[in-house]
Amino acid sequence: MTLLVIGLVLFLGIHSIRIVADPLRMKLLAALGPVGYKGFYSVISLVGLVLIVIGYGQARLEPTWLYYPPPFLRHLNMLLMLLVFPALLAAYFPGRIQNLLKHPMLVAVKAWALAHLLVNGTLAAVLLFGGFLVWAVADRISVKRRSGPGSAPQLPRTALNDVIVVIGGLGLYVAFAFWLHPILFGVSVMG
Repeated sequence: MTLLVIGLVLFLGIHSIRIVADPLRMKLLAALGPVGYKGFYSVISLVGLVLIVIGYGQARLEPTWLYYPPPFLRHLNMLLMLLVFPALLAAYFPGRIQNLLKHPMLVAVKAWALAHLLVNGTLAAVLLFGGFLVWAVADRISVKRRSGPGSAPQLPRTALNDVIVVIGGLGLYVAFAFWLHPILFGVSVMG
């Protein structure tokens, strides 16, 4: 469990620097330069992610149960997950869907985390998915208060992007539900 907590602190901490310590972010950016800062940010994120994966895997071997979700919540989980993949793609393919969701990546993270909290009642799951949910809500509040454009370059807004978001998102949903989730995480979604 310790590795999971350290991983969450590193991963969510570096992703929260703009929320809680933007002056520090600006100092690091000035000191390291854009490329150096992105490298630093990426290394911390990657180390955090690796520790989260290892820590969560270890915690699943001896779970501490906080609650036992009723089986019917699996259906609500599947419904929420239908939103996740198109929202995730909408972050990268500007169109009406991206405009509607405003911050589609945060929508995807919130829906993913909530969906998984509904069906996982272990301490490790609550730390992992609850941590991501709290972070995404805090980041969304922070984004509302920030001004200025984002730094990431974007594709042009087109109706084709919305088609890509819907079809690609549903394709990813099917791929994860039937094949990738059991392969990557050892948990069968459909069955």
